[in-house]
Amino acid sequence: MSQSNTTLAAQPAWRATLSAYINLIKPHVTVLLLGVTAATMAIAVRGLPPLGITLATLLGGFMSAGSANCINCYIDRDIDQIMGRTQRRSLPAGRVQPQQALIFGILLGVGSFFLLWGLVNLLSAVLATSAILFYVFIYTLGLKRTTAQNIVIGGAAGAVPVLVGWAAVTNSVSLSAIWLFAIIFYWTPPHFWALSLLIQKDYEKAKVPMLPVLMGETETRKQILLYSLLLVAVTTILFLMGAMGYIFLFSSLILGGILVYMAVRLLNDDASRKWARTVFWYSNCYLALIFAVAVIDRVIHF
Repeated sequence: MSQSNTTLAAQPAWRATLSAYINLIKPHVTVLLLGVTAATMAIAVRGLPPLGITLATLLGGFMSAGSANCINCYIDRDIDQIMGRTQRRSLPAGRVQPQQALIFGILLGVGSFFLLWGLVNLLSAVLATSAILFYVFIYTLGLKRTTAQNIVIGGAAGAVPVLVGWAAVTNSVSLSAIWLFAIIFYWTPPHFWALSLLIQKDYEKAKVPMLPVLMGETETRKQILLYSLLLVAVTTILFLMGAMGYIFLFSSLILGGILVYMAVRLLNDDASRKWARTVFWYSNCYLALIFAVAVIDRVIHF
């Protein structure tokens, strides 16, 4: 028996069950999305948003993201059993039954809609639900197993929390919100393609047509650099349109320049996975930092 299974066996039954359901939600992914949502709310009001609306929005966002992730786990349980990175998830490991996971995911999604509608506004509820539907039906069922562009198009679902956060405090979606959405949209390919370089063999075994599987590592590295450059351009547009000031401009150029530098090093790195790991790690930091800088810029704004 592995150490992880031994640990689970030693836990009280209720704790093991709770841990299994939390695993379905993928909290490590959800936390980053909640941070972006909170930052967007602060950007929209140029300060601290109302506490009650913030807590309700974050709870609704947590439930919405958890719903999408949970249903994704249900749909992908066959390939999760094959890939080494996902074999310990609750469904492949047999800690939750598939039907229970599906019901849990649906309940989270329905609960998220009514919570946001009742405590925030209808627009934020509709946007959060649209993200669930897009992630489940367009990305997971429609794109993930059929095209190498799965991450590019599917990345839109991960960018919707920006729109939810903006709508929560303004009851609208402005052009600035759409460009913040674009930041996550163009950030997603370099982030996930760096990961796909690290676990390419897993995707090959599971027959998932990620870019390095279909087009090769060299083309994947080129695309990571291309999207990194596009990401820098998107952040610059926010300054040019007057939505952000000089603090954001200089910070985004520095943060984006580091990502581009790493992508260039990755492009020339044929012998190891060092720079793929570095790009994947830094891209997480980049997203958190770029939104933190945007908050500071909007509060100070000069």
